[in-house]
Amino acid sequence: LFSFQIAYRALNPAFKIEPPYILAMIELEEGPRMMSNLINIDPDPAALTCDMPVEVVFEKQTDEVTIPLFQPAS
Repeated sequence: LFSFQIAYRALNPAFKIEPPYILAMIELEEGPRMMSNLINIDPDPAALTCDMPVEVVFEKQTDEVTIPLFQPAS
């Protein structure tokens, strides 16, 4: 986890994630960074730290669209 922000308003009703949710900047081991959501953790700044290890989870949105989300590494 490179950086994060807790969002308290939905940006688009089409998104399946209800506020509050965590917008995350993830730094991949290979070096690039990408925006995603951090799931399966409370959206509480006390529970989040930059540089915490995360792992990818793929969520199927439709038959044609699957998105990468991240959760704390187990």
